[in-house]
Amino acid sequence: MRLLRRALRVLAVLIVLLNIMAIFHACRFTYFYDDKDTVVKKPEQMTGWDKTKVILFGLQYPKSVNDILPNIPFDTLSLLTADHLRLRGWYIPKDSAKGTVILFHGHGSSSGKILDEAYYMHSLGFNTLLMDFRAHGNSEGNVSTIGYREAADVKAAYDYIRAKGEKNIVLWGVSLGAATITRAIAVYDVKPEKVILELSYGTLSAAAKGRIRTMGLPEQPIAALLTFWGGTVRGFWAFGLNPEEYAKKINCPVLVQHGALDARVTRTESETIFDNIPYKGKKLVVYETAKHESLCKKEPKKWKREIKSFLLNN
Repeated sequence: MRLLRRALRVLAVLIVLLNIMAIFHACRFTYFYDDKDTVVKKPEQMTGWDKTKVILFGLQYPKSVNDILPNIPFDTLSLLTADHLRLRGWYIPKDSAKGTVILFHGHGSSSGKILDEAYYMHSLGFNTLLMDFRAHGNSEGNVSTIGYREAADVKAAYDYIRAKGEKNIVLWGVSLGAATITRAIAVYDVKPEKVILELSYGTLSAAAKGRIRTMGLPEQPIAALLTFWGGTVRGFWAFGLNPEEYAKKINCPVLVQHGALDARVTRTESETIFDNIPYKGKKLVVYETAKHESLCKKEPKKWKREIKSFLLNN
């Protein structure tokens, strides 16, 4: 009995410590510090010691910056979200435009990182609007909710373009941007004419698993704890953040794009999102050499071919 009690005490201590570590990790992953000098390595780039430090103490993320501006004429926008955060964006007009594409970047990124995608869509005859999510780039805030409140950012950008009289609005997003678009459509009744989703996670809990997986750690119970505490400390139910489910509300042509070598987002996640979209005019494209990265930069010829076909021929 004495050994059993001792074992139970040790187990209880370990459970408490594991939860404390998960809280620290969740807080840091959802908060961007105003420290431009910090360099953050991706899990795939970390050494064993780097990963050990991250496991024990978490990773402090600096707020992303836009260190490059568009090289063609643009207007700087300032939009206010429904929850009173000031967002910044770049609007690049096109003469006799065929429509407007609104672009949304990934977690820890910014508009400056998706300019190549915007340039190409602009060359096809579209106005483009690149928005910095809250806590990213030039927008206000430090807290990220990994797509939950960011859906209001998508709504603000969509409403701005619709108010300009634009009838052909296309939403493009990568990773966090793609997942957030699905939530904006489902929750805020955003109604684009077309949608392009690249590398979207299927659920937030799946995204946590993917992150843990890239570090070579057991997915559970760590991913479940990160998901629970990430939502708890930021005031939302993280297990309900579910692009796979949101996809059922998308009622327009959709292009879903997946990287075959993506260690963070599984092919099953992309296929489930695709299968759950009820609209028949949809297409799933897999990039055989791509990881969780810019498909435009990794396989530019294929990406441009698919984007051109989807935007101009559907």
